[in-house]
Amino acid sequence: MNVTRESRSEEETERFAAELAREVPGGTVIRLEGDLGAGKTAFARGFARGLGITEPVTSPTFTILQGYEGGRLALWHFDLYRLEDESEMDELGYEDCFYGDGVSLVEWASRMPDFLPRNAAKVEITRAPEKGDDVRIIRVSGFPAKEDRHENSGN
Repeated sequence: MNVTRESRSEEETERFAAELAREVPGGTVIRLEGDLGAGKTAFARGFARGLGITEPVTSPTFTILQGYEGGRLALWHFDLYRLEDESEMDELGYEDCFYGDGVSLVEWASRMPDFLPRNAAKVEITRAPEKGDDVRIIRVSGFPAKEDRHENSGN
């Protein structure tokens, strides 16, 4: 699935993410791209809610990885912004997350692109200041349908 959506608030971003989460199959890895403050954490909150996760979702900027269970699927939320070395990915145990039955949201994936599966989906959130201060454009590409559980083949 490839789609572009305009969001005029954090709430709209969260609703859209929840819609996507209701359809995502287990084993999906999603590159979550956007500048600081673009709305990645709002997207992650909505996505978690769409999976049925009720606990609060925060940015894992300082913890690098935050796991949430208790929903339809486990959610592994990565923030690679502060990673400096590839060995840190191994320390995180990323393979268990990327190649398991849950869903992985990976912020700042461009910092460690060699670790992502080739078939990782992408969600890119950009500001659209010409349309208003709170307007974001959300572009989704390579998103699998629920019935199309794919295999996360490595690099």
